[in-house]
Amino acid sequence: MVRFISAALLMALTTGAVTGFMTPNPTALYRSSMSRSTSLQMIIDKDMESRLENIKRSFQALTERLADPDVIGDSNLLRQVMSDRSKSEEVVNTYDEYCGLREELEGATELFQEAGDDSEMREMARSEIKEIEPQMETLAERIKILLLPKDPNDDRNVMLEIRAGTGGSEANIFAGDLYEVYRKYISAEGWQSSLIDYSRGDDGGYKQVTLDVKGDMVYSKLKWEAGVHRVQRVPATETQGRVHTSTATVAIMPECDEVDVKIDMKDIEMSTMRSGGAGGQNVNKVETAVDLLHKPTGIRIKCTQERSQLKNKELAMKMLMAKLYDIENEKREMEEREKRGSQIGTGGRSEKIRTYNWKDSRCSDHRLGQNFPLSQFLNADIGPMIDAMTAKDQEEKLRQLSEDNAAS
Repeated sequence: MVRFISAALLMALTTGAVTGFMTPNPTALYRSSMSRSTSLQMIIDKDMESRLENIKRSFQALTERLADPDVIGDSNLLRQVMSDRSKSEEVVNTYDEYCGLREELEGATELFQEAGDDSEMREMARSEIKEIEPQMETLAERIKILLLPKDPNDDRNVMLEIRAGTGGSEANIFAGDLYEVYRKYISAEGWQSSLIDYSRGDDGGYKQVTLDVKGDMVYSKLKWEAGVHRVQRVPATETQGRVHTSTATVAIMPECDEVDVKIDMKDIEMSTMRSGGAGGQNVNKVETAVDLLHKPTGIRIKCTQERSQLKNKELAMKMLMAKLYDIENEKREMEEREKRGSQIGTGGRSEKIRTYNWKDSRCSDHRLGQNFPLSQFLNADIGPMIDAMTAKDQEEKLRQLSEDNAAS
């Protein structure tokens, strides 16, 4: 276990302000304090350090592989090696920084011990330790967070689905508002999105709209938007100025493939039909639209976006796999949250996560127990809300880790 001496204790060593010592000797006091400073132990213990060293060796091996001609000549393999390496790069860099500070701390501590009666030397060593100590604490906490179990879906692309809930036309309009917020946020993050399915409301907005979102760590951020969103406001269609409450449901479905979800084609009932609307003569005269039903779950998907039946079929199957994977993923997450007694919510699409109050210009996140300006959300500045949820999740995991360690 790595230990360090605190700045407060060092102040006591140089001023003589240590209970029970009338004529303090710095070296003797330092030695005796080591047995009483368990509360000042650094977080990096031997087990964790061994794990970090293994990660570092693996990172170095992956770095060397990047120069391998066989890897360079295979674009898919090169991409995989680069991806694997990037996953551990931050923890390795943070650990290296921590080790560098630890060496500096050991040198400063040794200098203090050897300073004897040289008050100027002791003061210099004490000042250096006082500066290093909080940096090491910060890095150690960061390393703990980096070593927490990762959500295996965090680096996946997603399908973002918004469905109007209770509230009639106002719910459709609210779903349209949510769509605009997420469209702006996706653009601000530098991600790519495409509209793959939608049904417009009679008075504006959407009854349902689905986006395919691609980018870096998309699911890790958007997953916190899944659930029921509730709005309280006077609808544009209201003639008597009454406040209505409406809802819309957001589903964030990780991208998956045949490896993740096995579908028996015997469970699929598929029919074709002619597409309506704009798109050229071929769209209206040829049966390009696809209507797919998954009999075991009752999930039904209609695809009319593409101009060929084959592409619509592929898109329908992709959407079905995402929905089925999302169902299984939600079950796993619910079980995991129940095991650890999580207080951050279920993450399920039936959970009410926020209320948007137009009268008070307030956005209330029920999982955080925190209010945000409504204008912040409408301007798609939802990064702070997502960061707060990520931090809360990390706190929960750290708490569970601490309880598990104490139990063992």
